[in-house]
Amino acid sequence: MTYYHQQVLSISAELYSNVYLTRQVIQAKHFIDNNFTNNITLDDICKEAYISKFHLIRSFRKLYGATPYQYLTSLRVNKARALLRNNVSVTEVCYSVGFESPTTFAGFFKKMVGTGPSAYKTSAREKAILKR
Repeated sequence: MTYYHQQVLSISAELYSNVYLTRQVIQAKHFIDNNFTNNITLDDICKEAYISKFHLIRSFRKLYGATPYQYLTSLRVNKARALLRNNVSVTEVCYSVGFESPTTFAGFFKKMVGTGPSAYKTSAREKAILKR
């Protein structure tokens, strides 16, 4: 066994010590990726992955660097950015990516992107015009 192979096994054992738990967390992420447009809760994610809230939050953060809620919000905002660049209305984007109100959407968007969704859409449109 090479030194490199030993290091890989050591790191894998440290990060992924419980293969079953890791599979459950991956299943939870897969559920979030496929259902982010719906109104999903932590309970829904836990039921889908057959894991307790405590284990899910702790293990999800360990594997992906964020809690399930942070990941879900980030995913929604990233999808919203893509839709806004395609000139979709802010309200339509809000509901299509799973936010329940435009106010909540605008708050999260501004917090994560640094500008509001309307300003982002305007600047994206201006950049597209300049590229032509």
